[in-house]
Amino acid sequence: MHLRSSHHYPSRRSAVLADNMVATSQPLAAQAGLSMLARGGNAADAAIATAITLTLVEPTGNGVGSDAFAILWDGNQLHGLNASGRSPAAWTPERFSGLDQMPQHGWNSVTVPGAVSAWVAISERFGKLPFETLFEPAIGYAEGGFPISPKIAGLWKRGGDILGQQPGFAETFLPGGVAPAAGARFVNPGLAGSLRQIAETKGRAFYEGALAEAMVSFSDAHDGTMTLDDLANHRVDWCGTISKAFDSTTLHEIPPNGQGIAALMALGILSHTSVRDLGTDDPCALHLQIEAMKLALRDTEAFVGDIDHMTNVTPSDLLDDGYLADRAAEIDPERATDFGSGAPKQGGTVYLTAADASGMMVSFIQSNYAGFGSGVTVPGTGIHLQNRGCGFSLDPASPNIVGPRKRPFHTIIPGFLMGRDGPLMSFGVMGGPMQAQGHMQMVLRTQLWDQDVQMAADAPRWRVTEGLEVACESTVPRKSLETLSQMGHKLLLEEPDSAFAFGGAQLIHCLPGGGYAGGSDPRKDGAAVGF
Repeated sequence: MHLRSSHHYPSRRSAVLADNMVATSQPLAAQAGLSMLARGGNAADAAIATAITLTLVEPTGNGVGSDAFAILWDGNQLHGLNASGRSPAAWTPERFSGLDQMPQHGWNSVTVPGAVSAWVAISERFGKLPFETLFEPAIGYAEGGFPISPKIAGLWKRGGDILGQQPGFAETFLPGGVAPAAGARFVNPGLAGSLRQIAETKGRAFYEGALAEAMVSFSDAHDGTMTLDDLANHRVDWCGTISKAFDSTTLHEIPPNGQGIAALMALGILSHTSVRDLGTDDPCALHLQIEAMKLALRDTEAFVGDIDHMTNVTPSDLLDDGYLADRAAEIDPERATDFGSGAPKQGGTVYLTAADASGMMVSFIQSNYAGFGSGVTVPGTGIHLQNRGCGFSLDPASPNIVGPRKRPFHTIIPGFLMGRDGPLMSFGVMGGPMQAQGHMQMVLRTQLWDQDVQMAADAPRWRVTEGLEVACESTVPRKSLETLSQMGHKLLLEEPDSAFAFGGAQLIHCLPGGGYAGGSDPRKDGAAVGF
């Protein structure tokens, strides 16, 4: 990766260079993480403090009631963490019989939240600072208030219009009956109290104590099935990573139940094409990427679920090089093909990455799924709960069919790139079905085409939807759009800032002489910060 003095794409940003760094989608959260590094903490401490603060300052994408995943380089090896929760024990397929799809909102979309357990697990294993210290910035903002940033304000209004009638939502998130505008000061004293309890008990209050009891009581009052046993039985998994090499770099992802395997498959398919002979924004290069992604998503949707229930097709089967070469042979280099591809539903997510001068790097993601998740907000606590349950299938033939104490298919994925001699880049691209597609695009731009992290984040993006349809940002060069259309792609033009449609990239790349280059997506309110 070289550092460019000028950009090919519209942006007022350049890469941030520092020895200690945090990049995320909300500036106050980025600064919260950086403050932990300044106090002698490490990248693990910074990541947790950033994640905690994001639950307050970006509630449209995440909350205390979210799930989380992480990949962490400790200076010697990679560690993968799956802190996604499982379904309540009462969620049998029969409970949802007669429905065409899983509920999108309300208690019957809520699985056990895992984000709190991720904070605890990472802090206990890798942190330097006291766990309670990591909560100080978020509690301060929850009690004293903070000004809402512009893009989040727009998403907040959209969420309020959809979820305003969900149990407890308006009381916390619609002060005076309306969504707060950009620049308005928002306070959340209920969340401040909950964060204190979580900090003081190292998460036990959330899974076994007063907060757990409040969640279950509210569930009982609204036809939910969450029990104290469901919460108390939650466990994180240090699951390692799965990976695929592309030339001299190797992309690492979390194993299923997430969609990270789709990015690995797409890269594996592309390694058997002529993409290396093409330029960065060459329409033929875009065509090959689109076709590879369609194939990968088709298989992901058909075969991926909770890894404990993937009995017929394993991740190793999907990543087999011979199989991926066969899939690559299905690509017509001159025409778009309908592989019957499909993509998961869009959602709301936050991503952050942190790195410190010792060499530790953390790739961390947590999410409500849809914006504000289920809409369910437990009164007096500030806790709003994800709707990950709607990621289950109702198809009895699917490995992802709903069932008791089972993890649903997840869209959220942290990414990590390794080189021959060590770590290269900690990164993610939040945003529902864009995530695996964004990972592939970031890897190729930074590694194959040698763009710096900010240029890669600024570049126009595309995402496959279904059949021959491809959504493209309106900033994709007109000549490229014309050529793709002539190849048979059905193009849908969208504005770059449309919600989570094209994701939000946050990247930290190692510099050859030491230190890091950070990039933060202009489609979001965030920042890369460092010292």
